[in-house]
Amino acid sequence: MSEAAVAPFRPLTRGEFEQIRRLAREKFGLDLRNGKEQLVSARLGKKLRLTGMATFEEYCRHVLADRTGEALAAMIDALTTNFTGFFREPAHFDFLRQVVLGRRAAPGRAAAPAPMRIWSAACATGEEPYSIAMCVLEELGAAAASRVRILATDISGAALASAARGIYAADRCDGIPPPLLHRYLLRGRGRSEGWYRVRGEVRAMIDFRRVNLMDPLEPLGTFAAVFCRNVMIYFDRPTRGDLIRRLTANLQPGGWLFVGHAESLSGLHHGLEYVRPAVYRKPASGPRASGRGASR
Repeated sequence: MSEAAVAPFRPLTRGEFEQIRRLAREKFGLDLRNGKEQLVSARLGKKLRLTGMATFEEYCRHVLADRTGEALAAMIDALTTNFTGFFREPAHFDFLRQVVLGRRAAPGRAAAPAPMRIWSAACATGEEPYSIAMCVLEELGAAAASRVRILATDISGAALASAARGIYAADRCDGIPPPLLHRYLLRGRGRSEGWYRVRGEVRAMIDFRRVNLMDPLEPLGTFAAVFCRNVMIYFDRPTRGDLIRRLTANLQPGGWLFVGHAESLSGLHHGLEYVRPAVYRKPASGPRASGRGASR
């Protein structure tokens, strides 16, 4: 159907913007500040054109009526800029290998280390959890890596389905060091030329699950490390503080939290110890008495 055949929708009103703003904050924690009206109109306007809806109010009713949550996820995808890549912010993966995993691989450690869980929150199309899995295999070897499970979550079912397939265009794989690319991905041939697929043994390390970070997180259990990067940039300060406190509860004593380098926990009450930029640790003996992490 051509755009010319689609009835035009009515311009976004102030009341509709406030309705979308409340919906985005209540359901996902997204902070749509004043001045974002044009962005909302442009990005959600595409949804109205595709569905033939006449008003943004009608679109909001559609999102709320969808019990699958897919319409909400599609709305959030439209309103946020999803950029990801393999080994994005590479210093985090160096730290994961050298410090977090390096302690498990240190000489003299038991041949069969205790099971370990790592969480990639807001994993999008899967590049982050696959990067984590490659680090685990490189540092621990296949035998020890079999005792490591990676939980990869996102609010978008479409993104998770793409992640679980593990198929990427060659240019999406530029961030993978060549030795790891050859070891852990299969290069397409013939009709699949220009594409790579993550090997089955890497995909088998990861459990993909749909999770909204605004929902209770206790059922997910605890983790030795949590990657929650470049998500909080969309949240206001109270929402960031609430999420960090809940993520801290999901960390094992001595567990590590990785956030985006553009994100800061400065001024938030959380009980984590600052380690280096964008890396925090939960004290092994429990939360600090002050309840406030180092101000960085």
